[in-house]
Amino acid sequence: MSQPETQAAISEEIRQIEADAAALVSAGGAPELHPRRDYPPYRSSLLRHPTHQLVRVDPEEIERFSPAFGHTDVDELESDLTIQHAGEPLGERITVSGRVVDGDGRPVRAQLIELWQANSAGRYVHKRDQHPAPLDPNFTGVGRAITGDDGSYSFRTIKPGPYPWLNHTNAWRPAHIHFSVFGSQFTQRLVTQMYFPGDPLFALDPIYQSIADPAARERLVGRYDHSSSVPEHSLGYRWDIVLTGPRSTWLEAEDADE
Repeated sequence: MSQPETQAAISEEIRQIEADAAALVSAGGAPELHPRRDYPPYRSSLLRHPTHQLVRVDPEEIERFSPAFGHTDVDELESDLTIQHAGEPLGERITVSGRVVDGDGRPVRAQLIELWQANSAGRYVHKRDQHPAPLDPNFTGVGRAITGDDGSYSFRTIKPGPYPWLNHTNAWRPAHIHFSVFGSQFTQRLVTQMYFPGDPLFALDPIYQSIADPAARERLVGRYDHSSSVPEHSLGYRWDIVLTGPRSTWLEAEDADE
């Protein structure tokens, strides 16, 4: 009978990979700004990472059948996840704001930006989420907005809770929010995650740690922004998404599904 995989064993694998990556950088190699697709501490990546060439499809054919949207299709209120139901959702109210920019700091304007997240108890409204934490009848956890002329966006929501997953014994994911940014075409969709500063689970999480370069990981962490905190109502966080260049935000690969 196999023994349960411990956090200590996973953490040691993470430490060794990061040490090897740092040694390569010290020897003149390039830092690893993106996660390895077959990152062993992230167990399911060993089973589902691509081993063959991806099957390419005709992007023009996809555009013929994919959803289309315009500015009038996205209401400003869709960026407020706290007013989508009759009652107030449970948890810490937050405002997450930032800009979507290219590698030269130029704004990426008029882009559809979406987010989805767990509720304050760490539970998604999704049939595959079997975490026994309670669902919140006043919180669905999805929202969307269009970036302004300066590339800015802003969402009002609830700070998500951490949640367990089955990667190994006593595995917990840090609190995070998923973001999706569409380009000018449906096939240009990019997906990433924002984390919260000071989370004690960072060092233990194989997904967050799958980016071997510490500076690249840090770019996934929003910062507390007191200027966007609302008196007696909510705390503010700022997180910019950089699409290109050496300081770009890590974006999930096309074939990633988590």
